[in-house]
Amino acid sequence: MPENTIQPKLCQKCVLPETFPGIKFDAAGVCSYCQKDEKTIEKAPVRKAQYRQRLDQLVKETQAEARTYDAIMAYSGGKDSSYTLKLLRDRYDLRIAALTFDNHFVSPAAYDNIKKVCDALHVDHIIFKPPWSVIKPLFALTAQTDPFAAPTLLRASSICTACIGLVKSLVLKTALEMSIPLVAFGWSPGQAPIQSGIMKTNPRLIRMNQSALKKALPVEIAASITPYLLPDQYYEKYDHKFPHNIHPLAFFDYDETAIKEELGTIGWQAPSDTDTNSSNCLLNAYANQCHIKRCSFHPYVWEIANLVRQGVMTRNEGIEKIYTEQNAEMVRYAQTRLT
Repeated sequence: MPENTIQPKLCQKCVLPETFPGIKFDAAGVCSYCQKDEKTIEKAPVRKAQYRQRLDQLVKETQAEARTYDAIMAYSGGKDSSYTLKLLRDRYDLRIAALTFDNHFVSPAAYDNIKKVCDALHVDHIIFKPPWSVIKPLFALTAQTDPFAAPTLLRASSICTACIGLVKSLVLKTALEMSIPLVAFGWSPGQAPIQSGIMKTNPRLIRMNQSALKKALPVEIAASITPYLLPDQYYEKYDHKFPHNIHPLAFFDYDETAIKEELGTIGWQAPSDTDTNSSNCLLNAYANQCHIKRCSFHPYVWEIANLVRQGVMTRNEGIEKIYTEQNAEMVRYAQTRLT
């Protein structure tokens, strides 16, 4: 943390701070979330093996039918989504369409990585870029206020929540329109628990979430993003064709150093123009700062705390990722563009 900032009390096992909602510490300084997760972590190796078998079977069933694409990948060009794309191509030889949502803040280095990875893996690539007139008001609003339900703020900033809401909708919409049975995401094991690793899309839940998203926003902004959400008629038109969501990194081995080394073999390089918690987005540092200012905890702390508990990352590495001051130049860049 910056020298002039008083560091909050942290869990002695993970990296959650005393400012995180609902947290309690025992006499040894270990937080209640670590204590609650002990049994889940003990069972993780067996459950991960079971989920790998489930995905093997799901892919086998998927590939039994002739189609243009077996899966669509929400592809940011970052480390985790790039590795997920490579894993699905190498292990299963899936026919994949990678969809990149260009939010007007994609790092130039990330775009270079996207081109290299898609070419190396022989993956078709779709870029979806809404006009700035749609994106700017949405991000400017969420930079200034938190319009979404409190539970969402435990895992992401309001800016990221708005952005990811559009990403999820666009990949699902594309999957339905192109009859693609699998929708893949590159969430890290800190973001996606094992039990969410393979899930059939629930149309009713999607409808509720998209309705809640629109209701949380001012009328004019909600109207501007509505074309990117699922139309009402899709819930009946594609009733039995909603895809499975898969989050492979929730149940495959995850090691950041090994992942970067493997991605290096196909030309991916870690960007130098992004913050410590992103390898693709120029808006993330500002989103983090806004969240920290309003909520008093880092929006990535839940994910990083989970990775530390799982032994994927050391506590010191987690502290560095979370409690390093946001890059002032990157913050100013995004702030200026949204003013």
